[in-house]
Amino acid sequence: MNRSTTSNTSPEIILLVDDDPGNLGALSRLLRPRYDVLTAPSGEKALELAAGAQKPDLILLDVMMPYMDGYAVLERLRDNPATRDIPVIFVTGLDSNADEERGLERLAVDVYQRGRFAQ
Repeated sequence: MNRSTTSNTSPEIILLVDDDPGNLGALSRLLRPRYDVLTAPSGEKALELAAGAQKPDLILLDVMMPYMDGYAVLERLRDNPATRDIPVIFVTGLDSNADEERGLERLAVDVYQRGRFAQ
């Protein structure tokens, strides 16, 4: 992440993207004590926020969303010079190695597969 969280600078900004309001709320509550959190319930809103005045330092992106899935969002982020360097971590319920490889091939910095490590 780009900015330090010392008292002289603003907290880092994390953009959460998920069509499930429960997931957005839970992640927001976990992260807000330490980070500024922006939330987007859709890919379109995520693209708008990522290119806005408050550029996120990191994007946590759901893969499975209606209308525009996380893969399409990531491709559009990488195509835009204003957003191409923002690190993206996929957060997904998909659990196959192929799903993980697909995200990494599209230049996600990591893929967190919900439930995969809970066994």
